[in-house]
Amino acid sequence: MNIVIVLAGIVVLLLLISWVKIHPFIAFILVSIGIGLSVGLEPMEVITSLKVGMGDTLGYLVLILGLGAMLGKIVADSGAANAITNTLVDKFGKKNLQLALMLAGFVVGIPMFYTVGFVVLVPLVFAVAATTGLPLLYVGIPMLASLSVTHGFLPPHPAPTDLANKFGADLGLTLLYGLIAAVPAILVAGLVFSKTLKNIKASVPKEFLNSEPMPNDQLPGAGISFITALLPVILMAGATLIKMSVVEGSPVYETANFLGDPVMAMLLAVLIATFTLGINQGRNMKDTMDTMVAGVRDITLVLLVIAGAGGLKQILKDSMVADQIANALSTADVSPLLLAWGIASIIRVCVGSATVAGQTTAGILAAFVATVDTPPELMVLAVGAGSLMFSHVNDTGFWLFKEYFQVSIKDTFRSWTAMETIVSTVGFLAVLAIDAVIG
Repeated sequence: MNIVIVLAGIVVLLLLISWVKIHPFIAFILVSIGIGLSVGLEPMEVITSLKVGMGDTLGYLVLILGLGAMLGKIVADSGAANAITNTLVDKFGKKNLQLALMLAGFVVGIPMFYTVGFVVLVPLVFAVAATTGLPLLYVGIPMLASLSVTHGFLPPHPAPTDLANKFGADLGLTLLYGLIAAVPAILVAGLVFSKTLKNIKASVPKEFLNSEPMPNDQLPGAGISFITALLPVILMAGATLIKMSVVEGSPVYETANFLGDPVMAMLLAVLIATFTLGINQGRNMKDTMDTMVAGVRDITLVLLVIAGAGGLKQILKDSMVADQIANALSTADVSPLLLAWGIASIIRVCVGSATVAGQTTAGILAAFVATVDTPPELMVLAVGAGSLMFSHVNDTGFWLFKEYFQVSIKDTFRSWTAMETIVSTVGFLAVLAIDAVIG
């Protein structure tokens, strides 16, 4: 019954936003309250869940998105984005820019959480599309597909690493099998699928456009532009490597852990960009800060929408809908891999969070994995693939994509949701193929 209530609530949410034209933030609050009361939560429990969900979501993302908007704006206005784009075009050619961004998403996605990688890389996608004239989604989807695959499949990313620990899987084998499964998932969801999206009109938010285009001889150097724009990646990846090679708890480990935290890495990148792309380019401090403030000003509505999605996610979590679904499915007499993928997929669709879907499925199947002959490494990948299935209105990633690429809800389903579903399905089919070969 609770599943029906959740699905009905999602339909109402879509109608409120697309037909009644209520702002998504208000619609999320109304639907969250309705679902919470309908599944049996007390009125004050509903309010508490809303507060906790919004607070937990914004507590982290407000820092990441705010600092990311500052960094993205100064990268755009300083001309660094143009310098980066010119270099990519020179090195890869216009026809291969998708491959370049897909590779960037793959490299960046391994050490970063999805949201951080999105915020760091999406300004580069905007710059490439604006400079080359290529359709925005045609350029952006390959990068996003790579980020999604690393989030679900590849250690040392936190999500698959944690699943491997819970299932007793070998991290090396999980990474090897994950790389094999990642290739077809990225190619189909990124390169092939993106070619069908050229007719969807997405646009670059104005805060990521350079309002005063510069001649090439006045652009910052390509080297300093790349280093500044990707400094969060460099800091986080470097911290990961250092932590792998020193004793946990040592001063070096703790320093790397601090500097490699996404919030600290973004803050340092913004501070360094203030000088490399601001002061050193002839701007004074006030003008540089005004540029950054302009970048933040226009993402406030994005933050509200994401907060609303976080509130709904917490309502679904506190109502135990995910646990009810998992317990109902765990007794099914099907292939262990299909069971793992199916449970994670259904929880993902109902709850919205890939992390919650993966963790809930792992909790249900941890003991079960030890009783079957299926390699635990493949069970990790099956759960990871399922946790990416059919992202929609209860997923913060859905709204992050919609608001940044400025597309309609319908076109977000046609592009983002379809891309995530392809990643999940093709990735799972690759896992089945690996099982058939090694079995």
